[in-house]
Amino acid sequence: MKVSDLYIVLGPTAVGKSDWGVELAESLSCPIINCDSRQIYREMRIGTAVPSDELLSRVRHYMIGTHSVTEPYTAGKYELEANALVESLFREYDSLVMIGGSGFYIDAFCNGLDDFPPADQELRRQLSQRLAVEGVAALRNELKLLDPESYNTIDVANGQRVVRALEVCLMTGRPFSSFKTSPLKKRPFNIHKIGLSRERQALYDRIDRRVLGMVADGLVEEVRSLLPYREYPALKTVGYREIFDYLDGAVTLERAVELIQRNTRHYAKRQMSYWRRDKSIEWRILE
Repeated sequence: MKVSDLYIVLGPTAVGKSDWGVELAESLSCPIINCDSRQIYREMRIGTAVPSDELLSRVRHYMIGTHSVTEPYTAGKYELEANALVESLFREYDSLVMIGGSGFYIDAFCNGLDDFPPADQELRRQLSQRLAVEGVAALRNELKLLDPESYNTIDVANGQRVVRALEVCLMTGRPFSSFKTSPLKKRPFNIHKIGLSRERQALYDRIDRRVLGMVADGLVEEVRSLLPYREYPALKTVGYREIFDYLDGAVTLERAVELIQRNTRHYAKRQMSYWRRDKSIEWRILE
């Protein structure tokens, strides 16, 4: 019986996953499946660093720009859609490549999230009200007490993420992070996780340059076009919320760019913290 292999190329933002993954896919003569939780949205291309047209032309990519920011999307949905896609593609290919920096989505794909609790709408309404009145700092301090692991790994500047994590903690009496590793599903193919990393300052320099490149490529115009949708969860993310503040007149463009660079560096640090617990990852240090 044929045994298929799926290679997951992961790592912090701006480390170089897209280029490295395309070269791997070319060597295996196979397509790539996106596992970035924001590149799924068709309206968010510049601020999510969607692979260049040149890279997209070299290898077929799936699950990029397939959903709208107006459509609620979760790691659970990704698990179902990505596994169905992989099952279909393995009928044609012996190997596949998946690329992404979204640790929760990768865990969902590999291990499943069937026991993840449904939303408690009343509790979420109460927490969202607290978020509006007290600000995200109060809620994330509460999360830090209940679930230090989630506090250290999720984007705690994102109010919606903090609300969801805190909701699960309060509703179940279990840390939100405990639902990320149980139960483990056995997938009918081999999974090889390849982690890419760089020396810290080199990565931070790449992040800073990438942000400047996004602005030059039209990030402000992209965010301006999304003003009618700014309250959707997909847009509560680094690179978009800072430009919304600029468009509101709360900060200068120069300050917004500095904040994107800083917050992206913080996000990269949280990504690495998330993956350090996964001993199955084979790490490659890039020059």
